[in-house]
Amino acid sequence: MNNKIQLFENKKVRSVWDNEQEKWWFSIVDVIEVLTESIDATTYWRKLKQRLKSEGNETVTNCHALKMLAPDGKMRFTDVADVERLFRLIQSVPSKKAEPFKLWLAKVGSERIDEAIDPELSIDRAIQNYRRLGYSESWINQRIKSIEVRKALTDEWDRAGVQQGQEYAFLTDLMYKTWSDMSTKEYKQHKGLKKENLRDNMTNVELILNMLAEASATELSHKSEPQNLTESAKIAVSGAEVAKDARKSLEQRGGEVISSKNAKQLGKQDLFTKRIADK
Repeated sequence: MNNKIQLFENKKVRSVWDNEQEKWWFSIVDVIEVLTESIDATTYWRKLKQRLKSEGNETVTNCHALKMLAPDGKMRFTDVADVERLFRLIQSVPSKKAEPFKLWLAKVGSERIDEAIDPELSIDRAIQNYRRLGYSESWINQRIKSIEVRKALTDEWDRAGVQQGQEYAFLTDLMYKTWSDMSTKEYKQHKGLKKENLRDNMTNVELILNMLAEASATELSHKSEPQNLTESAKIAVSGAEVAKDARKSLEQRGGEVISSKNAKQLGKQDLFTKRIADK
């Protein structure tokens, strides 16, 4: 199972790719929020589910739950549905976005198959999405590189028997705490974030230091060959300490490292810089 955030009209829809069944599972609450723009999609879904069950709707009966990343940063069970069940469910939700969303669902499914054949397509689509969201080219280059570095580290974690979900989150939080002196939650609060991805809101310097931490941990893991979560945690700390040393060295020289700015503010800054350069 591979967790992923999909974007529909700049709104996030949590999803999981099932390698065995070769299909997507989508968070129903996220889909409800997209279709209805409800401020409380969870309550909307609960009432809709009760009504559909009373009507004997098999679509609801066949829905099940998978662990997905919740707003509080923890992996929690969430009601999910595959594309086929979502198509049926959408018919029960009055929405002008129903048809565009159906087209989007079909496209997501075909893109995943294309990416399995040619992995470079997923990178190209990520770049296109970041450009559409207004990120600068220099930032996009750093972010794409950070994804590559992160993948190398998680491959090491997989080899060591670390489980995706809570154990991944534990090691990631441990590394943030070590090199930035803030937990993932504290870091996001510092930037005024809630559901947003922390890395998508980092500056170039922050991305570089986080890559240094993860690349260092990967290198140390190659040499030490940890066999469990405890051993991997020690290596994660060691790798993050390399980035911590670099952060402190830069701060001692007057550089700003841990910024409170998020993606929206950084985008405005890039636009201002471009206008100045054009004059």
